[in-house]
Amino acid sequence: MSLLLSCQSITKAFGSRLLFKDISISFDDTQRTGLIGPNGSGKSTLLKILAGLEQPDTGQITSRRQLRLGYLAQEDVFPLGKTVRQVVLDELADSQFDEHERLSKVEIVLDKIGFTQLDQNVESLSGGWRKRLAVARQLIRDPEILLLDEPTNHLDLEGILWLEALLRGARFSFLLVSHDRYFLENVTNRVVELNRTYADGYLSITGTYSDFLLKREEHLEAQAARQQALASRVRREVEWLHRGAKARTTKAKGRIQQAGEMMEELAELKTRNAEQSAAQFDFTASQRKTRKLLTAKNVRKELGGRLLFDHLNMVLSPGTRLGLLGPNGSGKSTLIRLLAGDLPPDAGEVWRADGLQTVVFDQNRRQLDYTLPLRNVISLNGSDTVVYRGEGMHVSSWARRFLFRAEQLDMPVANLSGGEQSRVLIARLMQRPADLLILDEPTNDLDIPSLEILEESIADFPGALLLVTHDRYMLDRVSTELLALDGNGAAHWFASLVQWEAAKEQRERDSSDAAKEAAKPTARQPSRDAAPKRLTWAEQRELEQMEAKIMAAEEELHACQRGMEDPAILADHVKMRDQCARMDAAQREVGTLYARWEELETRKR
Repeated sequence: MSLLLSCQSITKAFGSRLLFKDISISFDDTQRTGLIGPNGSGKSTLLKILAGLEQPDTGQITSRRQLRLGYLAQEDVFPLGKTVRQVVLDELADSQFDEHERLSKVEIVLDKIGFTQLDQNVESLSGGWRKRLAVARQLIRDPEILLLDEPTNHLDLEGILWLEALLRGARFSFLLVSHDRYFLENVTNRVVELNRTYADGYLSITGTYSDFLLKREEHLEAQAARQQALASRVRREVEWLHRGAKARTTKAKGRIQQAGEMMEELAELKTRNAEQSAAQFDFTASQRKTRKLLTAKNVRKELGGRLLFDHLNMVLSPGTRLGLLGPNGSGKSTLIRLLAGDLPPDAGEVWRADGLQTVVFDQNRRQLDYTLPLRNVISLNGSDTVVYRGEGMHVSSWARRFLFRAEQLDMPVANLSGGEQSRVLIARLMQRPADLLILDEPTNDLDIPSLEILEESIADFPGALLLVTHDRYMLDRVSTELLALDGNGAAHWFASLVQWEAAKEQRERDSSDAAKEAAKPTARQPSRDAAPKRLTWAEQRELEQMEAKIMAAEEELHACQRGMEDPAILADHVKMRDQCARMDAAQREVGTLYARWEELETRKR
């Protein structure tokens, strides 16, 4: 183990707003650290300070001599007019390699990332491929530690899985900021939460994200118990003081001083324990009883001459929570606009219940007027009174519910952070009753406490929900079914994310096998090998029983998922650990069964 980077007693504030104070933390070459914390806690700023892009107000940063450090910013910026190859090649301009070596290294890295057209202009890349290019630009420098700020931004679900695999196999240490809980679980071996609720300004736990959750709960319980015990001691000391104890003796003076110190510590504990807050989301349903809110029949849509989907059928009813998957550009946003009534289908029909009330969260937040102050935008009618579920409240009280401070009310929305702008839009949408709630990437920029509250709200929403998100944890917890657009005009239905992942892995295996087969010499094979083996009697029996086995395995998985929401299990770290192990086993069993079912079905045909 070798220390790479550390900071000692660093403090940073913007104006009168303190981000963090006296933070001392270090990172070594064995650690793959996830950095989490509420919006505004200073995660991105801390990364910039560690990267040397910003200076702390006080304290210092030290690093190992000649440390190779990489930094991946949230937004990917490239020089205009450059090709993919040139962008990465520029990173080696000051290296000692000759031209042939530089070109060879660049091509190896870009091939690893997945690029096939190295002379493609950067301006033509999608957001996901720009993120991949930004990663390649850092990898070519062979970093010892890589700092990544929200690296899953602009990546679709398959891109996130690609990045997971890349980081799991990385030879370097890294520190990443992310709100993606599955991503944190799968790639990190240490989690640090930046939050003023902790005495040191942060809590660091070695282990996975689920380990962090268990140990954080223990820490907060101990901190709350410390507050309670200290409060009892302070009460006793105050009673002693009120009895008019003699303060002339040295012993009495020392006790008075000790009482004062305990009061200060208690006040600090109360302040820190009160920091644990999250925005309160709760969407309003119209209470419509209609069983079919929206029906799509044989719907087809093309865009720019490319088929997005065809013969698509769906029914959205109260209680339906449909998760929509697909790579960037596969047609998810187009389908949302079509279902919302903003676009007509090229073929087929969409039927909506009379007076259907549809509320849409637009991932680009186009419903917001960024020039107006927060107080005028957070209220639907622009007044100082917000009407929520038939009752009025002052706009300042409504804003506090979403963690906005009083001084922010007169601030233009353009000056708010991305997470704050998302909370503004949700605050507006919650004022409108809805039969159908369409959420297009609502998780972008939200911190983990806000994500958890949002999940609870939409899981309890009695109307129909259409959810587009790259947050697998939310999809897993909320969705009752999944629709996946493949980007080639086809749509596939899945019962769970586990089933989708199993199908994806099977497709990748089939593609790999086909590529290997195509690469083999075209030697003549015996005729008995020309056709796949037919099913044996035992395999036929296995196939007949497979549906029942899958249903039983999925029921076990659903039972595990329900158990993860049981307060009794969440409060007991031993039960929680056992439940996580049981859920992992259930997920593996479902994936194995689906893969076996696909294999038997293929041979049957």
